[in-house]
Amino acid sequence: MVRTRYAPSPTGFMHIGNLRTALFEYLIAKHDNGIFVLRIEDTDQERYVEGAADAIFETLQLTGLTFDEGPGVGGEYGPYIQSERKAGYLPHAKKLVEIKKAYYCFCDKDRLASLADENGIRRYDRYCTSLSPEEVQEKLNMGIPYVIRQWIPEGETSFYDEVFGTITMNNKEMEDQVLIKSDGMPTYNFANVVDDHAMAITHVVRGSEYLTSTPKYKLLYEALDWEIPVYVHLPLLQNSLGQKISKRNGDASIKQLLEMGFLPEAIINYAALLGWSPPDNREIFSLDELIKIFEPKNISKSPSTFDMVKLKWVNGEHIKAMPFEQYRDMALPFLKDAVKRLGIAGGDYDYLAEITQSRVSIVNECAELVDFIDNIPNPEYDLNLFTHKKMKTNAEVALKALIGVFNTFDVISDKVNTEWNSETLSNCITKLTESSELTKGQILWSLRTALSGKATTPCGAMELCIILGKKESLDRITQAIDRLKISVELNK
Repeated sequence: MVRTRYAPSPTGFMHIGNLRTALFEYLIAKHDNGIFVLRIEDTDQERYVEGAADAIFETLQLTGLTFDEGPGVGGEYGPYIQSERKAGYLPHAKKLVEIKKAYYCFCDKDRLASLADENGIRRYDRYCTSLSPEEVQEKLNMGIPYVIRQWIPEGETSFYDEVFGTITMNNKEMEDQVLIKSDGMPTYNFANVVDDHAMAITHVVRGSEYLTSTPKYKLLYEALDWEIPVYVHLPLLQNSLGQKISKRNGDASIKQLLEMGFLPEAIINYAALLGWSPPDNREIFSLDELIKIFEPKNISKSPSTFDMVKLKWVNGEHIKAMPFEQYRDMALPFLKDAVKRLGIAGGDYDYLAEITQSRVSIVNECAELVDFIDNIPNPEYDLNLFTHKKMKTNAEVALKALIGVFNTFDVISDKVNTEWNSETLSNCITKLTESSELTKGQILWSLRTALSGKATTPCGAMELCIILGKKESLDRITQAIDRLKISVELNK
């Protein structure tokens, strides 16, 4: 059975890179009806951030990446907290010492600091390997602090990665890494190998920056006679500045993206596209659809760049696809705020939700789309908005159009759904077009601009008339006519 694990360090909120790793591990497991494990790797207590584990747990829940083992399963956090497993690592390290694949190192901080070169780079010189077994035992008996280091043999080490293929590294490039620290805690590099074996993890998924560490892991697996997992290294994920996505670089956390209004399902969808290419070139998926088609062979080697514009587009596509009732409920607080000073007869928020759903990339943008409803639009809006080169409109053409519209609309009853409705208004525009030298496009463009005072609106002129009602529509048309008259006179 396929078993994957997401093993974050509790050092802060999850960002998009962390989520992508968790997502790919989740998809690999679920594609084959496998198990997705959550393991909190908190062996580096100096970097531990209070509440970070809870934040990771919450983020996975919000984005639908439910885990089968780990925090929240079998207790408050379940069995998979590394610091709670401290006693299980030292025996394996001592076994490595026994078979001469690791050794005790008693060097203190001062001596280690003295090994740094002119660039401050420090590489251990294997001083403690010259100690005799008797000397080692004597130091252990005296209680002298020690670490256990991995012995890196001569030669080369190769491993196969599902994305990058066969990787070979000269062992001279690898330092004898610490496996057990002086406080008895395992290092990250040792703990994850021991835990992956103990938890029967079949696929290890992580960023490509860990490619150079993997040969050390393979040597540990071979020394302990453990089965080596399948490695899947993900391409570098960078921000718009070309930097690796990270908390240190100030990149947005998933919590911040959610607070900005991005949908969990859209964030998951976009994260899947960062380094993975769907086989049919589609870009919009639900999590269930991703589970069905996701395979590591479609992961790219090339770096991916987080693009907020693309994320907004993906989010907008998910908004379009969601049930209307769900969108309306999400948009309602913003729509109510947008119309609070005017109020629409009957409170037709359903209609406002209907005309904005397909036009927003984030739900709260609906307020911007309907802010023209807040009483008369800005009386100083730019009259150049009436100019449209393609439709051949300008201030003079708009003035003629709006005078004609006012005279035509003024005689209509203001009873909504009786005479002041789309059919009646549309018939009036058609008659005005037939009786004037103006085109329908020129009339509607002028009318829409007068009603909204904006370059873009969530709907056309007819819909705006219905939303605003007769009185408000005619008031705005009158205001536009008065301003256009002055403009035209000044330009004669």
